Amino acid sequence: MSTQRERGEAFRDLHLGEGLLVLPNPWDAGSAKMLARLGFQALATTSAGLAFSLGRRDAEGAVSRDECLANARAIVEATPLPVAADLENGYGDAPEDCAATIRLAAEAGLVGGSIEDASGRADTPIYPLELAVERIHAAVEAARSLDFPFTLAARAENFLHGRADLDDTIRRLVAYAEAGADVLYAPGLRSRDEIKAVVQAVAPRPVNVLVGSPNLRLSLAELADLGVKRVSVGSNLARVAYGEFFLAAGELARGSLAAMGEAMPFDEINDLFG
Repeated sequence: MSTQRERGEAFRDLHLGEGLLVLPNPWDAGSAKMLARLGFQALATTSAGLAFSLGRRDAEGAVSRDECLANARAIVEATPLPVAADLENGYGDAPEDCAATIRLAAEAGLVGGSIEDASGRADTPIYPLELAVERIHAAVEAARSLDFPFTLAARAENFLHGRADLDDTIRRLVAYAEAGADVLYAPGLRSRDEIKAVVQAVAPRPVNVLVGSPNLRLSLAELADLGVKRVSVGSNLARVAYGEFFLAAGELARGSLAAMGEAMPFDEINDLFG
C-alpha cells in the first residue's frame, strides 16, 4: 500500500470483512516497525504512549496537536500499513476544532482517527450530549470531504472518568452513530453484558473495545463471539515496555546485572529496523 487512498480503502475494508481486527498501538516509529514485522494489518497511535515518551502525563493537555501529529506522521512513514490516530478531544471544545483536527490528521498521512467526548476539565469531564454530537458531526463532515476513505471512531469516555453509566454511554454512542461515526468506542467497559449491550445498540456499526486491562477478563475469541469488530490496546504495550525497562534499571541501581541478560539480542532488534 503506497498511496493514502490505498491505505484508507484497506483500513475501511478491515472493518467490513470477517474476523476480529486487532489494532495494536505503537508510540514511535521503532515500535511501529516491530508491530508491522509481526504481521499486524493496521496500527493506531496512543496518546498516553506518546506522552510517556515525552516524559509527560496523559489526559491533561500536556501534548499539543502539533506534537501528536508529528508523532503520527513518523509512525505513518515507518511502515506501509494503514494508521489511525488517537486524536483525543480534537484539541479544542468547538466542533470547528474537531473538523480542523481531522483535516490536519489527513495531511499527516493518517487514514483514521478517534474523537472523544472528554473535555479535559476536572469539574466537567464529559461534554454535554448536544455539544458532543455536534463535535462528532463536524468531524464526520471533515472526514467525508477528503478524497480517500477516513475511518472515524467516536469515543464515549464516561467509564474512564468515574461515570460508570451504561445507559448514558449507550445513548451517546447511538447519537454518534446517527451523526455518521464509522466506529463506536467506549473505553473502560468491564463485562460481557456491558459489551454485548453496546454492540447490540449500535449494530451494524463496528465497535472497538479496549483490551489489556485486568478489569476486562475476556479473551479475543470471546469478544469476537460477542460481536466486537475491533480491539485496541491503548497504552498497554508502551507500559509493558516501560515497565520492563524500569524493573531492569531498578536492578541495575541495586547493583545487579541479571535483568540485562533478558534483553532482546542486539542483532535481532537491529535487523527489525533494516
